[in-house]
Amino acid sequence: MKILVPTDGSACALRAVKYAASMRPKASVTLISVHDDTGLRHLKKFMPKDTVSDYLREKSDKELKSARVALDKAGVSHDIIIKTGHVAEEIAKAAKAGKYDLIVMGAKGRSILSDMLIGSVAQRVLEMTKVPLTFIK
Repeated sequence: MKILVPTDGSACALRAVKYAASMRPKASVTLISVHDDTGLRHLKKFMPKDTVSDYLREKSDKELKSARVALDKAGVSHDIIIKTGHVAEEIAKAAKAGKYDLIVMGAKGRSILSDMLIGSVAQRVLEMTKVPLTFIK
């Protein structure tokens, strides 16, 4: 079974990682970190080449650290995908392209306020994919 686990470094995302790890040895786990770069695209004109990309890569690496430690501790080998773009859309595209059997993700990320204002990433992924989802609180 191939499992895709989106992570944003939140406690809820880490619980999703641990849940996916508990499904071993049947499961192969891939972590995905996606950052929306829409607000930063205009900065690319005024900053040295790759500054924004490097910043987002460092942010993803930092957010993935606890998830990677949890999987290593559980003895679960894993892959990593780092993307930029619309978060829910990139998760759904990766799930389809990688032919994943399941997406396991936290039901809440970091910002409850932004969820109320613009909707949650989890809700959007649910609307965009045909891949089965398991939400972890």
